[in-house]
Amino acid sequence: MNRIGSAKLYAAGSVLLPAAGVIIRPSFLWTHILFILWAVAAAAFWIVQERKEHEDRARRASALQQQASIRTLNHHRHDWMNDLQVLYGYIRIGKLERAAASVERIRDKMAVESRIAHLGIPSLVAYLQSFRTLSHNLVLEVDVEDNLTLEDLQLDRDRTADALIEVINAYRFGVKPGIGDPAVLVLKLSRAADELMVELEFAGELRDGDELVDKLEQRLRGTPLQAVSLKQFRHVLLKAPLCA
Repeated sequence: MNRIGSAKLYAAGSVLLPAAGVIIRPSFLWTHILFILWAVAAAAFWIVQERKEHEDRARRASALQQQASIRTLNHHRHDWMNDLQVLYGYIRIGKLERAAASVERIRDKMAVESRIAHLGIPSLVAYLQSFRTLSHNLVLEVDVEDNLTLEDLQLDRDRTADALIEVINAYRFGVKPGIGDPAVLVLKLSRAADELMVELEFAGELRDGDELVDKLEQRLRGTPLQAVSLKQFRHVLLKAPLCA
């Protein structure tokens, strides 16, 4: 237990002292007054400590978020430096066709990042863009339909984003660790006439496929995302109906 939590318990427990005085000397007015004043002081102390505890949690959460952002930026910077070095190498040796192909790959990566950012839900965007810093056993490839933004869709955006993150995490924690190539999960997001379509394609080894299916069903229960095809974990299709 942390220091603030201990202080709160001590404050609450200290009320037993004047309470005992009231029980032992119920006819004495001062024991009742002391009990009331003590209880008020203990309650005030509890509230102050509760606020401090909330501020500490907020600071820790902010620090963790900042660290995650720094890791994500470092990964992106490293990737861009690698791409630029490859491009520069092709240009130096006069391999213009390969240089052009390298530019196309860079352009495609930029387009993917742009479409992810355009989804419009900060928690989901941050999760997808920082996924490489979270897992070494699973590679997440994201394919977002052009001009798709969940911000404009008339559905419970936050609950949909949370459910999607939970589904991806189920794969992330269900992957069997190994020394070979990492598993690959392809996430495709698109919009039908009146539905948000989510397609997942998995390639790799799992600890337990049946257990993963059970976890996916649990993660989706009570959320806007509903399973169209779920029994085969290697290809899962989900949908979220749009509100009228």
